[in-house]
Amino acid sequence: MACLILLSVGILFNLFGCIGLIRLPDVYNRLQAATKCVTLGTCSILIGVLVHFGFNDAGVKAMVAIPILFFASTVAAHALIRGAYGFGIRLGDRSVKDDYKDAVK
Repeated sequence: MACLILLSVGILFNLFGCIGLIRLPDVYNRLQAATKCVTLGTCSILIGVLVHFGFNDAGVKAMVAIPILFFASTVAAHALIRGAYGFGIRLGDRSVKDDYKDAVK
């Protein structure tokens, strides 16, 4: 039962992340949706796999994949956002704060 709840939550977060990729206005918001929602959703699915299978081969692989996914996706999203800003892709019209204004040259 717990594994089904975790899998359902993970699928929901992945769905919200995919909707965010389509609906959000600029590349920075889209990367935030992809990073936060999809990372949380996939980690939830992997925890559900761990709960379902226990500490055998599949569960251990899920346990190893969680920190790799967490750190790799956040670092990759940060690099993509910094690169997009460096190439001159503008913020959305409704953005209120530009943290990279003085940092990226």
